[in-house]
Amino acid sequence: MKRITKKERERIDRIIEALNREYGDDYRCFLNYETPWQLLIATILSAQCTDARVNIVTKDLFKKYRSIEDFAMAEPEELEKDIHSTGFYKNKAKNIIQCMKTLLFEYHGEVPKDINELTALAGVGRKTANVIRGNIYHEPSIVVDTHVKRISKRLGLTKETDPTKIEFDLMEVLPKEEWILYNHQIITLGRSICIAQSPKCAICFLAKDCPQANKQISEKKK
Repeated sequence: MKRITKKERERIDRIIEALNREYGDDYRCFLNYETPWQLLIATILSAQCTDARVNIVTKDLFKKYRSIEDFAMAEPEELEKDIHSTGFYKNKAKNIIQCMKTLLFEYHGEVPKDINELTALAGVGRKTANVIRGNIYHEPSIVVDTHVKRISKRLGLTKETDPTKIEFDLMEVLPKEEWILYNHQIITLGRSICIAQSPKCAICFLAKDCPQANKQISEKKK
């Protein structure tokens, strides 16, 4: 268990309060889906691809393939063409077909809830598994995507670079009831203010409690 000083606990609490105040406490998934298996496929497609692009692709994809069976029995070459623009389409097509076959024949068409069962599915790592656990089953979970990884380090909540280690660091310092919200809030922050290149620290509502922002602002004053 990581020891947190009273001062650090107060800083983290202020960060959480500011995120809730700015973005609210409603859950919002940025991937479009109607069923658990559709979210599973969309999340597999989102690897190294923007959610916006995935949503464009799945709009037609889920009309063409209307069930787990349709995906399980899909021709790899045809599915590759359908998902080509998401990148890494050969591996993604292969994983989606195998994943849907496993759901169909081993889980009777149900997406499992257990993280070990989820990560045993083709193409599913902890990130994808936690998206499912958080959005479908409302199980407290932390999804470490590129925004969460970057901003959590800037905020001084972790020093790690490995997504799994970052996930466990965040589980230590964030209240469990905030885990799912944190995912959504940080993605929003990362797309609008705390961008990868040239973050807008001067207008960020977390600047006072962010080591990276304080450093950047101090350097500009010199």
